[in-house]
Amino acid sequence: QVQLMESGGGSVQSGGSLRLSCTASTSGGNYILAWFRQFPRSEREWVAGFNTANNAVFADSVKGRFTISQDTAKTLYLQMNKLTPEDTAMYYCAARPALRTNSYRSAQIYDYWGQGTQVTVSS
Repeated sequence: QVQLMESGGGSVQSGGSLRLSCTASTSGGNYILAWFRQFPRSEREWVAGFNTANNAVFADSVKGRFTISQDTAKTLYLQMNKLTPEDTAMYYCAARPALRTNSYRSAQIYDYWGQGTQVTVSS
């Protein structure tokens, strides 16, 4: 069982920055964390996470602007720079079993989700 808690969302002007945090509480097992976001009336889309080689990878839409870091096994950060109104969305942290490595960009392989944190970017 994994519980995820996101924080750090808010409102910012275009060009600004925000840092999201995801803290995971687990009762056992190894899990890999990732970030997703969801636009109104859309499915959740993968934003950033770790591939099978445990390298940080990013969606094309955020590459070069977003970074991720992990200071412990249970806290993941998403640093978002040069934000645009198109980044406005609900951002979610998700966890998948560490051995489940295929299709890491697919929401379907993630078993646990946080409640989400809203990011709003104004022009």
